[in-house]
Order: sequence, then structure tokens, then C-alpha cells
Amino acid sequence: MASVQGIVPCLWFDGQAEEAARFYVGVFGGDSGVDEVTRFTEVGQEVHGRPPGSVMTVEFRLAGQRFTALNGGPQFRFTAALSLQVLCDDQAEIDRLWDALCAGGEPSQCGWLEDRYGVSWQVLPVRLNALLFDPDPARAARVMTALLQMTKLDLAALERAHAGG
Repeated sequence: MASVQGIVPCLWFDGQAEEAARFYVGVFGGDSGVDEVTRFTEVGQEVHGRPPGSVMTVEFRLAGQRFTALNGGPQFRFTAALSLQVLCDDQAEIDRLWDALCAGGEPSQCGWLEDRYGVSWQVLPVRLNALLFDPDPARAARVMTALLQMTKLDLAALERAHAGG
């Protein structure tokens, strides 16, 4: 029997659930994929208002993490109050994921961006916490100062700030 992931984020879209899920799967590759698509039926149409046969939910995985995308309608929008963190091993991975997720979206400060669907992401190096929370307060402060000046994170610049350069 397969293990069950206890918490599955559900992302609410207004008609773009399948498009968004397939986009994310394409960005992350690897252990990512669309697992199941369910469709609206005539049952409950007076409540959901969606045409029978249109996509209701998409179950998908990104790097092994399960998600649900729901075509819930226009009532709710994403905000940066909830973001998805992507931890990257190196600058090449940061660049690739940042560029893909930010295409058609909006960059923000400190590694944050909003994608074309309104979902907020943080594209961060795995090493960021070690740099930011160095026991030496001067090193940590230099990293924070450098970080606050960035949109897409530059790992080499953060490492230089940490080293004092």
C-alpha cells in the first residue's frame, strides 16, 4: 500500500487548473506529473455553474509533493500571504526555475515572484538559512543587507557578502 501524504495543498483557480498544473509539471520535471483529472457533471450545476465535462480538479505532483488544483471560480484569488518555497542547489537551478516561473508573471523582492496564474513562489538557495542565521551577527547582517537588494537571488553575491567581500 502506498503511503499517503497527510497535507495536500489545494490551489483554487478560475478555469485554469489543468493548464496551470501542466505548466508546473513541465517546469519541475523529474518526479512530477499529472495523476488524475476529474470533471464537473450536471449534478450540482446550480451551485458550481460549470459546464458538464469541464475540468473540476487536477491531482498532480511537483518534485514528489502532491497538490490539487481546483477550478472553483472567480470568488477567491491568490495572495502572497501564502507562497511555495523552492529550495535550489545552485545558481543554475535558481536561474532556470526563476525564469520559468516568472515568465508572464511579476518578480518581487528577496527571491519572491508571482507566476502567470497569481501563485506566489520563493526561489531560494538551500544554503540561504545557513548564511542568514550564521552565529556571527556581522556575517548574518551582511547577507541580509545583500538579500534585501535582490529580486532573483544571486548565490555567489550572498556567499561574498557572508565572507565579507
